[in-house]
Amino acid sequence: MTVLLDVAPVAAGAGIAAGVGFLLVFLGIAFFAFRLLKRTVKMAVRMTIVAVIIAIAIAGSAYFFLSGSSKPPRPTPRPTPAR
Repeated sequence: MTVLLDVAPVAAGAGIAAGVGFLLVFLGIAFFAFRLLKRTVKMAVRMTIVAVIIAIAIAGSAYFFLSGSSKPPRPTPRPTPAR
């Protein structure tokens, strides 16, 4: 069962890349939402919407970064039998 939960050596780079990609996508969405809501919504509501989008981006990026850069747990050595 622990073999299925083991982290592959490639996962570190993939997790970091996923975190950066996630952040860039959501920053783009936040910029687009800021520009789209320019004339229709007051500044306070507009900034709140953008802040929520950026908070989601930071949380998601941190999750992907930490899950991708974490080291797998060391296997415990087998106890040697007493003679």
